[in-house]
Amino acid sequence: MLCSEKELGLAADANGLMELANDAPVGMDIREYLSLNDSIIEVDLTPNRADCLSVEGIAREVAVLNKMDWSPKQVLDAPINHAELLTVTVQAPEACPRYLGRLIKGINPQAETPLWMQERLRRSGVRSLGAVVDVTNYVLIELGQPLHAFDAAKLTGGISVRYAQADENLALLNGQTIKLDTEALVIADDKQALALAGVMGGSESAVSDSTQDVFLECAFFTPQTIAGKARLHTDSSHRFERGVDFTLQARAIERATQLIVEIAGGSVGAITEVTTANTLPKRDAVTLRRQRVEKTLGIAIADDIIVDIFQRLGLDVTTLADGWCVTPSGCRFDIAIEADLIEEIARIVGYNNLPSSSLLMRSQLGQATESVLELDRVKDLFVDRGYQEAITYSFVDEEIQQAIAPNDEVVRLKNPISADMAVMRTTLWCGLIKAALHNTNRQQNRVRLFETGLRFVQKDGETQQEKMLAGLALGSAYAEQWGEKTRKVDFFDVKADVEALFGLTGCEVQFVPAEQSALHPYQTAEILNKDGQSLGWIGMLHPNLEKQLGFDSQVFLFELAQDLVLNKTPAKFKPLSKYPSVRRDLALIVNDDITANQLIACIKNCNEPTLQDIVIFDIYRGKGVTEGSKSVALSIILQNDTQTLTDLQIDAIFSTLLDTLTRNTGAKLRD
Repeated sequence: MLCSEKELGLAADANGLMELANDAPVGMDIREYLSLNDSIIEVDLTPNRADCLSVEGIAREVAVLNKMDWSPKQVLDAPINHAELLTVTVQAPEACPRYLGRLIKGINPQAETPLWMQERLRRSGVRSLGAVVDVTNYVLIELGQPLHAFDAAKLTGGISVRYAQADENLALLNGQTIKLDTEALVIADDKQALALAGVMGGSESAVSDSTQDVFLECAFFTPQTIAGKARLHTDSSHRFERGVDFTLQARAIERATQLIVEIAGGSVGAITEVTTANTLPKRDAVTLRRQRVEKTLGIAIADDIIVDIFQRLGLDVTTLADGWCVTPSGCRFDIAIEADLIEEIARIVGYNNLPSSSLLMRSQLGQATESVLELDRVKDLFVDRGYQEAITYSFVDEEIQQAIAPNDEVVRLKNPISADMAVMRTTLWCGLIKAALHNTNRQQNRVRLFETGLRFVQKDGETQQEKMLAGLALGSAYAEQWGEKTRKVDFFDVKADVEALFGLTGCEVQFVPAEQSALHPYQTAEILNKDGQSLGWIGMLHPNLEKQLGFDSQVFLFELAQDLVLNKTPAKFKPLSKYPSVRRDLALIVNDDITANQLIACIKNCNEPTLQDIVIFDIYRGKGVTEGSKSVALSIILQNDTQTLTDLQIDAIFSTLLDTLTRNTGAKLRD
């Protein structure tokens, strides 16, 4: 039966029938011929263990765990057959501390990759692409060192390792053409960029079926240079991002040379090496205290066992009076502090072999602080009032941040997840507005959201984190129902929600008209406590922003300083009066620019001891009231704790209140 690789389960796709070598024995079981009766082990690694991203690295770990002898694969230097060299210049030694290159001439372009190598690559998830490319992939998997091969005939002049130039483009091997950032490291010749260093080669210098001369590259690029470049992820970048052994390059290029010559022939040139020693990673010695090991693991481990573990891991260890001095090997970027060494000991000894003991904990009830309102109680309040809690990213779109708070200095991320998450928020409104847009775009016409979180502001040249509480409301004031007419939410609905919060804390606040760039100039208030300290803002989103962001209804927002608004004034008991209260209504004519809050404040400033409450129950403009004025109707409730108020006392109190109102606000009694 004739089958494709896909039909045999050997590949995800296939372009035709599977081709076997000419010397394949007819009649032999395909399992036996391809040595399919083996096991494939899948290894799931944590990001810090880049040293195990190779067969050699796994072998080293297996040997250590099983106390087996193991040594790295020894590779002999290839004999030099020609004297031709390519000039290599490293213009960015801080990004590329070590670069090795070698010219191999006269290879057989028709040479086929041996079946054993094809099968090992396939079982590692790598498709065979030709002898030279297969060798570089094979060494990558075997030793963990990425390599790249250039068609030497397509190169102009020497090789240069440099940062990309402005407006420079590169056509990659995957068919994608990218515009290079000036911080991207490239491999270039005298004419153009040839490859994105440590990530992917370019199509214009790629080896092909007609390639006879190959320039083989093997380098060490620093992790921070490769991380996140061009948003491309490859097997090479995966390793360079996590850290490749910076002592491995010479052995890797010799191994690749050996395999290329065995498979495709060719004459080998000398290695051109450029190494900048002072930019190579520093392997600082780490001191490990014997007492610290025992305290952390809860068990005393013999000194000779600890030394043996470190030596088998390839670490350089020196015994001290109270512990050890350990220098990590070139492949162990994850060992930097004492705790890392203790972790290695625990891992090799075996976590199951460490003693376990039940923790003795003495629980003690803490004292509730009456002066601070619990945040959970605040959240319950807003949920009870129809809000839903939102948790949004601290990373926000710079355009939205700039639109809402154009004067704020933002903290920019060096390596953002995406372009719309490039800066840290200076207000929680950014995330709430984005969440509200997400909901309204999905036919959710009534949105109530609140969030507690951090904002990030620059003060005195330093980034500070401030806890904030913010909310957003849009759409109808109430959920749709039969018993209530539908109306849109307004400023006073949201103000009532905020006042309910201060009702829990007992904090006296005032809403003072003010200007805020993101809010409507005539529907904005700054919230102040009785000492005049700013607690936050409330208002309607500015109409220009409303249109710019894409809302089709009015949006109301508030944001409060969490630590300030949670300060609670403990309630004090006051005996109930045995005497009746008195209510008198006043209708006052005042100018339009006089707010109801000013009238209330003016009355309270009289410090009348019998004053219990003030209620605004009507505001009227129209017939009988001159233009530019308004009628404000309010109820004043009086009550004495020791006697029933007489009409004379009440009249005297109201006369004083009215005189004060007239003097400070120009208010007059309405006829």
